[in-house]
Amino acid sequence: METAVTPNMLVYLKTVGLLIASNLFMTIAWYGHLKNMSGKHWLIAAVASWGIALFEYLIQVPANRIGYAGGLTLAQLKITQEVITLSLFVPFSLLYMGEKFKWNFVWAGLCMVGAVYFMFRK
Repeated sequence: METAVTPNMLVYLKTVGLLIASNLFMTIAWYGHLKNMSGKHWLIAAVASWGIALFEYLIQVPANRIGYAGGLTLAQLKITQEVITLSLFVPFSLLYMGEKFKWNFVWAGLCMVGAVYFMFRK
């Protein structure tokens, strides 16, 4: 049985791929300085974070434009973004920042699954 890849699937895959890449940059921009620049003045950390965030915007803006032009609603784009953010934030906080695992990550993830269901149902 062959599975056809529809244009809508390609749009969604491009959008999700770009949003994953943009979120990697944004997570580092928002939180990486807490580990790497804790001894630096906050203004230095802010400028460094802004520099990293520039790359995030160069990826995120096309991602949202592709998704929106391809038929995704604004709400669908937003919930997709939030799921990706949480999906990347949890490993970042555990593996990179050394935070301890909390079941709250799981419960928040399950709530996001519910949010995705409601945003994408017809």
